[in-house]
Amino acid sequence: MGFKEQIDINRLPEHIAIIMDGNGRWAKNQGKFRVFGHESGVLSVKDIVEGCVDIGIKYLTVYAFSTENWNRPIEEVNALMELLISTINEQADTLNKNNVRLNAIGDLKSLPQKCIDDLASVMEKTGKNTKCTLTLALSYSAKWEILEAAKKLAQQVKDAELSIEDIDEEKFASHLTTTNIPDPELMIRTSGEHRVSNFLLWQMAYTELYFTETLWPDFRREDLFEAIVDYQKRERRFGKISEQLN
Repeated sequence: MGFKEQIDINRLPEHIAIIMDGNGRWAKNQGKFRVFGHESGVLSVKDIVEGCVDIGIKYLTVYAFSTENWNRPIEEVNALMELLISTINEQADTLNKNNVRLNAIGDLKSLPQKCIDDLASVMEKTGKNTKCTLTLALSYSAKWEILEAAKKLAQQVKDAELSIEDIDEEKFASHLTTTNIPDPELMIRTSGEHRVSNFLLWQMAYTELYFTETLWPDFRREDLFEAIVDYQKRERRFGKISEQLN
């Protein structure tokens, strides 16, 4: 029996977040340049998106490029940006075919203008799709996101549009880039690294974490299904004890 057949469709996570790690190491193992790993990783993204659509995952967020990634060698950054632009353009029809809406979060204005324009175009083309929302975290940092939310709230207080007493978790979350997206129930990180790397720190307060040794270019929908099966075996207590849940 495959992992897909073991999944309880009635207990699917609504939102899965993924840190796609290991492209560079995968390429090195192949004796190739790092960009070859990033190119191969695009195939994994496509397969995972289709896997989510196949079983009914409503939201998928992938960590595509962090603010820290700008510190990589300029040749790799440029290649990543070119790859991102070409992939966005090439996948528009496929996203529509699978009824997937494209979304993006992060400091998007720091991206090349061509990338910004193409992102906006594809998000508009797929804006009415309802099967799944694919969110790309680009030039993203959770610390940056939290600071931006704090600044917006502080400005509203300063302008007498909001009182300090009105600021609660819901109000704060409404100023994050994920305001219209539910918090992820499951976060998957590939390549064997066991950290969250400045990804969705506020949103992952109670997210189940799943780590796999598989490098991202080798990660396919069966690996996704395995992670979901593992998730469904866990007891999510949110501070309560087992007896209260039962």
